[in-house]
Amino acid sequence: MSETAAAGAGVAEGAMPETAHVPFTPTAEPTADRTVFLLAHTGRPAAIRSAELVVQGLLRSGIGVRVLAAEAADLPLPPAVERVDAGRDVLNGCELLIVLGGDGTLLRGAEFARVSGVPMLGVNLGRVGFLAEAERDDLDKVVDRVVTRQYEVEERMTIDVLVRNDGHIVHTDWALNEASVEKAARERLLEVVTEVDNRPVSRFGGDGVVCATPTGSTAYAFSAGGPVVWPEVEALLMVPISAHALFAKPLVTSPKSVLAVEVQPQTPHGVLWCDGRRTVELPAGARVEVRRGAVPVRLARLHHASFTDRLVAKFALPVAGWRGAPH
Repeated sequence: MSETAAAGAGVAEGAMPETAHVPFTPTAEPTADRTVFLLAHTGRPAAIRSAELVVQGLLRSGIGVRVLAAEAADLPLPPAVERVDAGRDVLNGCELLIVLGGDGTLLRGAEFARVSGVPMLGVNLGRVGFLAEAERDDLDKVVDRVVTRQYEVEERMTIDVLVRNDGHIVHTDWALNEASVEKAARERLLEVVTEVDNRPVSRFGGDGVVCATPTGSTAYAFSAGGPVVWPEVEALLMVPISAHALFAKPLVTSPKSVLAVEVQPQTPHGVLWCDGRRTVELPAGARVEVRRGAVPVRLARLHHASFTDRLVAKFALPVAGWRGAPH
């Protein structure tokens, strides 16, 4: 992730003291018709311990567990856990993807969830974790809800991203949170012209532009000064980053709109980041187009708490003195 994007994400995953591994024997054989895929940030002791507890709880209830073979060696897993090589079909036959980690790990899990259509249930081990549905103190509840199928599934809008150069499509990508067009050199501004629905909006120099979904409104776009958009609102966001211009305001457009950012020919090259994970260089004169994604990401939900409550809790917003509507 670029330095700018990393600051926007503001994620640092939590740590937990190392815990001695206790051999575990499941009390029931995993069932062939129920399998859960587990993805964890294996570089964090908190994730390793959390993975051990989740695996134990699922196997004890007769639910099969599958993990990536490349990560299995870093996790204390009993032989009953299935190991598979990475690929597009790793989630075939799984009913759920459980992700243990911070926002970076959750966005990694979203890549698996999108290509497979399997719902993702995130357990936050980082600081913010807007994509997560539970915290690490809720692991017992997570396992219980999965075992009893007490969760709902909602779809989150994505964006499809297309890069043109000299009139030719040179790259395609997607994002759950945002696609950001950024300067590649710290000492130089990136000159761009922004566009909505084939009409120019503004030209300015700055650090770049973020094109985001409502889900991404609380991530990089938020750090760049964009609005918070409730997830059920269908819209696209365009947020300038440190623009040197009189008019460079965040824009909220129709979900049917097509947003575009044109890197000007006389400016240094830029870089495109998708969800802070995938990147491609943008030569001077490149054009980035962003539209509503054809494939959503499905999230598993355990709670009926409103997004307002989630916002207040995640950012520790002061609400003392609130009296509510009269009854």
